[in-house]
Amino acid sequence: MSYEKVSQAHKIIVGTKQTVKALKQDQVKELVIAEDADSRIIKMIIELAAQQNVPFTLVDSMKKLGKACGIEVGAVTVAIIN
Repeated sequence: MSYEKVSQAHKIIVGTKQTVKALKQDQVKELVIAEDADSRIIKMIIELAAQQNVPFTLVDSMKKLGKACGIEVGAVTVAIIN
């Protein structure tokens, strides 16, 4: 479900650094986070999303999330932006 949502989204940001920047700039509509990423990164992103009242979905695989974005490497986070 969430992989489909990412692959169909028109405007996305891939990667933790860019996602954090977009969250701080209040540009993110929804987040997708890979559960198999480093737990410290996941925790930090979830806390920031909660502060910004941004809904998020956890998916099981960085590799599948990257593939849904059209990249050859895994992705920890994907932000669907406004």
